[in-house]
Amino acid sequence: MALAFLTNVKEEVTCPICLELLREPQSLECGHSFCQSCITANHTKPTVGQEESCCPVCRVSYQPGSLRPNRHLANIVERLREVNLSQEEGQKVDCCARHGEKLLLFCKKDGKVICWLCERSQEHRNHQTFLLEEVAKEYQEKLRVTLDELMKKQQTTEKWKVDIHEERTSWKNQTQDEKERVQGEFARLKGILDSEEQIELQKLEDEEKEVLHSLEESENKLAQQNQLVKDLISDLEHRLEGSTIKMLQDANDIMKRNKKLILNKPKTFPKQKKVFRAPDLRGMLQVFKELTDAQCYWAEMTFSTKNLVNIIMSMDQTQLKYKNKWTSSSSYYCNNKDDGVLGELYITSGRHYWEVDVSKKRAWILGVRLKSYLKPTMMSGMQDEKYQPQYGYWVIGLQNRSEYKAYEDPSILTLSLTVPPCRVGVFVDYEAGTVSFFNVTNHGFLIYKFSACDFSEGVFPYFNPCQCEVPMVLCSPGS
Repeated sequence: MALAFLTNVKEEVTCPICLELLREPQSLECGHSFCQSCITANHTKPTVGQEESCCPVCRVSYQPGSLRPNRHLANIVERLREVNLSQEEGQKVDCCARHGEKLLLFCKKDGKVICWLCERSQEHRNHQTFLLEEVAKEYQEKLRVTLDELMKKQQTTEKWKVDIHEERTSWKNQTQDEKERVQGEFARLKGILDSEEQIELQKLEDEEKEVLHSLEESENKLAQQNQLVKDLISDLEHRLEGSTIKMLQDANDIMKRNKKLILNKPKTFPKQKKVFRAPDLRGMLQVFKELTDAQCYWAEMTFSTKNLVNIIMSMDQTQLKYKNKWTSSSSYYCNNKDDGVLGELYITSGRHYWEVDVSKKRAWILGVRLKSYLKPTMMSGMQDEKYQPQYGYWVIGLQNRSEYKAYEDPSILTLSLTVPPCRVGVFVDYEAGTVSFFNVTNHGFLIYKFSACDFSEGVFPYFNPCQCEVPMVLCSPGS
């Protein structure tokens, strides 16, 4: 039925001249349609003595300018051509390419669809063959299983793709972070060099001022001595030029004045100034590396509320200060026999680092303390000595605004710091038995280091604000 319908339609859109499907169809007023090239050839060769052209089908005359393109027919012809192509391709697919016979059989050994002539050929002889309908369901299931496997493989590759993307992103972020860290560390190194340069230049300026001031004083004293000598010379010259009486009058007095006039050589300085030598960069870099290595072990910590005496503490347990009798606060407060505060970190192994802001304080003590330290009540009469290692402390501190101490055994050491620390870093290496203190304010230069510490048991971070109302503040990384 469908084939007959297509045949009828094809007849309607066939050119009466070339008997092919219409190409660029043109319609006449009489209703007949032709290929543009066919009808154009018709009216370009009129009959002798005839000015008008005639329709090749009905012989009705027409003017060449009356031709009109028929787009509707052109669309129908285009659809017919597509149907014909599909039919031809379908026929090619369903037929054996070698023998032209319809493909009806399936060779299991070779996994190919064949025709009956292929089955009898040498290539497929003695092979198991089946009708397509007999193996369709079996292979449909097999192919579905294969499809599931491929889908899983696709999911795996997609996951790997996501993993690679995440890894690329992670590497890019890590590299960027590392670049920023490198830039930051070199900026700090440059800062150290700039700081050292400014210190050396300031030393030169101070030395220059001192020397020039001293030379100016020497110059003034020398001018005074020179004036006294000139006065005596003038007096003597007048005596020698005058009469004998004037020369001899008070002659002994002027000679005594000469005897008493003792010239004092002015203070001078070496002409060859001491040549400046650049600081030991290797040593500076080593110190810088020690601090950056220590900061890799930054410990999260707060102050403990258990050991307080005349001390107030912030509610977040990161600030504490001395409480005098006029202080009123809703913060933690209590009295007991100890005089410092511990950190909420019990150290029994590993490496640990923290920083404390002590800016504007006139007194403080920092470090670590054994759990079973020797209490002050057992050491009557002792004051600073009770903070020595023999009593379970490894600490340094500040007294009277400018006196820095390391509480060592057997005696307390006075420390000389070129830059007063506003921020102090404390680093404990439990296995190595060391406690190091860094001046973070001065580019992390080492303030003092306790070595071979006898950690017979665990230690706590120790903080003592002393009798100073300015708070001690625990610092966080990056602050």
